[in-house]
Amino acid sequence: MARRRYYLEDVALDEAVRRFEAALERVGGLRLPPAEEVPLAEARGRLTAGPVWAALSSPHYHAAAMDGIAVRAADTLGATESQPLQLTVGTQAIWVDTGDPMPPETDAVIMAEHVQTLDETTLEIAASVAPWQHVRPLGEDLVATELVLPEGHLLRPVDLGALAAAGHATVAVRRRPRVAIIATGTELVTVEEAASRALEPGEIIEFNALMLAGMVNEWGGEAIRLPLVPDRKDLLRATVAEALDTHDLVVVNAGSSAGSEDYTATIFGELGEVAVHGVAIRPGHPAILAVANGKPALGLPGYPVSAALTAELFLRPLVYRLQGMVAPKRPVIEATMSRKLLSPLGEDEFVRVALGRVDDRLIATPLSRGAGLVMSLVRADGMAHIPRFAEGVHAGASVAVTLLRDAAEIEGTLVAIGSHDLALDLLASHMRRLAPGTRLSSANVGSLGGLLALKRRDAHLAGTHLLDEATGLYNSPFIERLLPDEEIVLVHLAYREQGFLVPRGNPLGFAELRDLARPGVRFANRQKGSGTRVLLDYHLNRTGLSSDQIVGYEREEFTHMAVAAAVMSGSASVGLGILAAARALGLDFVPLFSERYDLAIPRRHWESPLLEPLRRTLADPAYQAAVANLGGYDVSHMGDVGPKHASPPA
Repeated sequence: MARRRYYLEDVALDEAVRRFEAALERVGGLRLPPAEEVPLAEARGRLTAGPVWAALSSPHYHAAAMDGIAVRAADTLGATESQPLQLTVGTQAIWVDTGDPMPPETDAVIMAEHVQTLDETTLEIAASVAPWQHVRPLGEDLVATELVLPEGHLLRPVDLGALAAAGHATVAVRRRPRVAIIATGTELVTVEEAASRALEPGEIIEFNALMLAGMVNEWGGEAIRLPLVPDRKDLLRATVAEALDTHDLVVVNAGSSAGSEDYTATIFGELGEVAVHGVAIRPGHPAILAVANGKPALGLPGYPVSAALTAELFLRPLVYRLQGMVAPKRPVIEATMSRKLLSPLGEDEFVRVALGRVDDRLIATPLSRGAGLVMSLVRADGMAHIPRFAEGVHAGASVAVTLLRDAAEIEGTLVAIGSHDLALDLLASHMRRLAPGTRLSSANVGSLGGLLALKRRDAHLAGTHLLDEATGLYNSPFIERLLPDEEIVLVHLAYREQGFLVPRGNPLGFAELRDLARPGVRFANRQKGSGTRVLLDYHLNRTGLSSDQIVGYEREEFTHMAVAAAVMSGSASVGLGILAAARALGLDFVPLFSERYDLAIPRRHWESPLLEPLRRTLADPAYQAAVANLGGYDVSHMGDVGPKHASPPA
């Protein structure tokens, strides 16, 4: 019989889930792990494997509920304030403390403060009591054999207390589902190995398995990361087969596409059935849904964002179901998209977004969409879903966003859209230290894009360093032109040096702007609308240098760090950026210009309680010193309000 070959499909998300469920049903459905007995101290968050019955009554004796005297209620009849009744200690009244067993023949307790001592043997009461007053009768809380907890109950701290009260030291719970995570790729090295030596070109630190294991553990499973497997079919097949014997679910990360060294789908097919290979989602299209050895087996793509999304869509429900639970639904809110997004027809796209409330709208700012950008996962507050037959989302449109962060934290978020600067990264950290409930979310779209975001009321503040050629002033002329109807407070952050970012030793000897036109030079530029691009174009005009003479002028990067990375990697000979970016990546710096960097903030936001932590942080000497220590920053006017101290171009 000819071996079946598996190709990437394009199955719609809901159809992929249906096919996968059908494949599981063909092998008898999902097999829940067996029960195990665990101590109560280890049982929180586990699911009961069966009903739990009380082994003891609680309390298991009649107990005094107050400090006082135990009496027979009948002996107290007739006692009033006008005709108090005397009782004899030891026969008619016995002193007890809360929790003491009730003495034989007694059926009530009189509180100590309602008893008057006449002498060592005689007490006096001024009111009668009813039977069982201030007494906890046997079984008041639980009676032996009574149901304490049903099967499938998620154990909380209060449940553990009830089980202990019912006489149980252990409880039978569902064993945590064991999930084997297999990372495959000849190019992979462990993080421990990477920390001990310099990485070679082509080597990649394997971190997806660490991330996926954390997700599985967070969902209540027990993740087991197996040793890295190179791109050899025989080794991967043996590892998968062994994992299927000892685990409840197997995940192979990478090797899920249709390349010459992508073996996951073939191996799953040899060991069982591939239900789906290729889901119409972005990112995450090469996902594999299979059943092997009667157990679910998933192939998740190697790019971290794709791995995380497909784990959320397919792995998370399985981990919960293997515990006998339904995966909790994540909160979904409506938000306003801050800019237009185009999306391919025929695929459900899931876009990472940063969220923040600006005025009365919840604004969703899209983050970088690359499937390999793990930091977009770190920064994401939510995931916006663009349905497969939509062509995208217009700026200002309402989108459904699945929350990945606590809603209260989002309400305390300051939204910054504009020019990138390392001082903003420090600002986020220092502001959170001063005000733990406050968070700064930054999107890097350039100075001009930031001012336009303020115009659309999509942000609380915008970082800007736009040089006006006509006046030589920074920022205020642009604000007057773009935001004539908005009262903007221009808050000074720092003066900073801009210059050439070059490799160590400046091997090509860059010294002035004209050097960009030399033969063999490859330049990394910033995007249109960024203050650095405006600054460059201004000085190109002054020197008479044409952009056509510069190889790489059209290459656009969105941050100073991206420019520095291009130079460090050798894909560019030189870039224009700030000293702090050069220092961060071990580059040399050739200073060229000094410029002013401001925060443009609508006055209604600047004076609002939400921005109070920002105002405090700008005045904080520790923050000012941290920015100065980055190198190339003058913070002597940090926090000044207004366009004064505008520095002319160098």
